[in-house]
Amino acid sequence: MTQLEYALSGIVTKEMKIVAEYEGVDEEFILEGVKKGEIVIPSNINHKNLIPKGIGRGLSTKVNANIGTSDAYPEIEKEIEKLNVAVKAGADAVMDLSTGGDINQSRRKILENSPVPVGTVPMYQAAVESISKYGSIVAMPEEFIFEVIEEQAKDGVDFITVHCGLTFESLKKLKDNGRVMDIVSRGGSFTIAWMLHNNKENPLYKHFDRLLDIAKKYDITLSLGDGLRPGCLEDATDAAQIQELIILGELVKKSREAGVQVMVEGPGHVPIDQIEANVKLQKQLCHNAPFYVLGPIVTDIAPGYDHITSAIGGAIAAASGADFLCYVTPAEHLGLPDKEDVKEGVIAAKIAAHAADIAKGVKGAKEKDLTMARARKALNWDDQIKLSIDPDKAFKYRVNKNISTAKTCSMCGKFCAMKIVSEYLGTSTMTC
Repeated sequence: MTQLEYALSGIVTKEMKIVAEYEGVDEEFILEGVKKGEIVIPSNINHKNLIPKGIGRGLSTKVNANIGTSDAYPEIEKEIEKLNVAVKAGADAVMDLSTGGDINQSRRKILENSPVPVGTVPMYQAAVESISKYGSIVAMPEEFIFEVIEEQAKDGVDFITVHCGLTFESLKKLKDNGRVMDIVSRGGSFTIAWMLHNNKENPLYKHFDRLLDIAKKYDITLSLGDGLRPGCLEDATDAAQIQELIILGELVKKSREAGVQVMVEGPGHVPIDQIEANVKLQKQLCHNAPFYVLGPIVTDIAPGYDHITSAIGGAIAAASGADFLCYVTPAEHLGLPDKEDVKEGVIAAKIAAHAADIAKGVKGAKEKDLTMARARKALNWDDQIKLSIDPDKAFKYRVNKNISTAKTCSMCGKFCAMKIVSEYLGTSTMTC
């Protein structure tokens, strides 16, 4: 049985109990959220070392980090280093987006070493292997994509991005309205190229029931991908994006009816003033399914700083109701991230997630800032460092600046202004 099927039967699983304890909420709250499909717990039955995380309404906003090998960088050991860096920095999930080297071995090693949920985009592996097996991506037999999905499911992958909303109907919207950047989703472009070359409907949409059977067998959470996500601000919230979202909403209902956990992916590059509307629209059209967003990136002109542009958008999106943020690293649009980029991307997304959790009233979020404020007032530098999102960086700055920790004020001397104010207010003595 899947987590959804257990919830529908009124059974609280050990995964639900772990999530409830982590979030500081009642088990019944998690049970009801999973039952409604508003919370998912990606937890493949074959991922043995998994510490489950919940994603969805009423829970803390989660953060994903992308890693994976490529032809240029096929070393699996480096991806395991990135995995460890991401988890230490606070990533709640990782996606293995490997496209080079030994893809199967990379995925298995990541699963073996990952305590957090692991996701993939099966079309990446199917496309790469189709080139060697069949001569091209477009020559891939329909059966092959399901074979790849089944293999990844057996290995223990917890959630998969599948671009099921790409249909000839949604492509017509794209062609009729046009775009500056056309299609920027790699998995989406592979799927569309196959459709156009073979003049056949998307097999992941046409045979969606088969996909549901695999997902149900291993309790994989489907992450319905946005193959028509905007790649620049000019293309945001257009007819093609919304048409795909409408289709994904229909597939959310089919997934839940089959007992399969499901979430929906979202844009992309979106102007600040459109982010809230995008989130509200997704929640309405997709029946409050958890929303997984890339960024959103709020300006196109900051390469090298897109961990910042995405954190701005992520904070607004999550405060508006998005549940899961995919990190963006400083290397976005420029190259593949190294382990330092991975850390920067995770930390930026964690800041956005926490800021949003305060706005959403997530249990325990505001209290963390209150504890930090008290530590600052008491000039408790050790606690300030421990309470920070990135303690290592906070410690480095504190030591490198060589600031005295003495509680005497070098500026005011014994007549410290802040001390006088504190004494007047009857609060703890502090100095400026």
